[in-house]
Amino acid sequence: MTDRSTGVLVMAYGTASGPDDIERYYTDIRGGRTPSPEHLDQLRGRYAAIGNRFPLLETTRAQADGIVERLNADGGDAFRAYLGMKHSSPTIPDAIDRMAADHVDRAIGIVMAPHWSGMSIETYVERAEAAIRERGIDLPITFVRSFHDHPMFVAWVSGHLRTTLGTLDDRAREKLTVLFTAHSLPVRMLPDGGERCKTCGCETSCRYRDGLQETGDLVAKEIGLDDHRIAWQSVGRTADPWWGPGIDEVIPQLAAEGRTACVVCCVGFVADHLETLYDLDIEATAQAADAGLAFARTPMPNADPAFCDVLAAVVREHLAGIPA
Repeated sequence: MTDRSTGVLVMAYGTASGPDDIERYYTDIRGGRTPSPEHLDQLRGRYAAIGNRFPLLETTRAQADGIVERLNADGGDAFRAYLGMKHSSPTIPDAIDRMAADHVDRAIGIVMAPHWSGMSIETYVERAEAAIRERGIDLPITFVRSFHDHPMFVAWVSGHLRTTLGTLDDRAREKLTVLFTAHSLPVRMLPDGGERCKTCGCETSCRYRDGLQETGDLVAKEIGLDDHRIAWQSVGRTADPWWGPGIDEVIPQLAAEGRTACVVCCVGFVADHLETLYDLDIEATAQAADAGLAFARTPMPNADPAFCDVLAAVVREHLAGIPA
């Protein structure tokens, strides 16, 4: 390890702090545009349906602490955890301020999202770099861009998928399909008919979509799945097309094909929030039941100690590749 102090900037999307913060949170997500009263009522109803739980901040803090605990396992205290959220407090600039006040020598940023996209990961990078630049501080910082194919991550997902598959009865296992999912993003169409995320600069193919497919393929190979596919969650309803198909489209399709079970492995997320606790545990579960399909989903990593091992290994390997 190094004697230099290193700030580990752990970044995530953010969350409302409670029912009274829902309007503020979604207004921030929408670039200052307040959701309509009907949309707010729908959102409040969804949060109420999951017991008005808002666990993301607490979970991300535990993940950050878990990373640093492992990095300092040799008895040192060179690594310090800092939390930065995109759409809630503490913000990414807040984290930069704390690192400056603590006089850390360097920083490494990691977003709690395994797959790279210019519309997701790079926006966190830009906010961190802008905060450093605006403050005029000397804080060298590098970033983990993805860990979707890291062997330890693939092994973590594979192990929990095996356990989830083991909860199905024999009939459900006859023709089961595993869906590997991530958050959808708006796309643009190319003249040749290809698709890319709306503002990404990917040339030969989309790194975001390809990354999700690669995670699914690696896990499927590890387990020996007969049928696996990728699908998308939180497909937006805007004028722009979004990555599809959405999980709500795939479930009835699986039933029409005579599949017996749908197992969702949402590898694009690493913590429970509305997209898992409501969209999957309530909405997709009900849709599958209506379609006559058995349904299950793998657990989120959250702050599972084995997942914190994964994150610490990713950070450690990244730092090892940086010249001293």
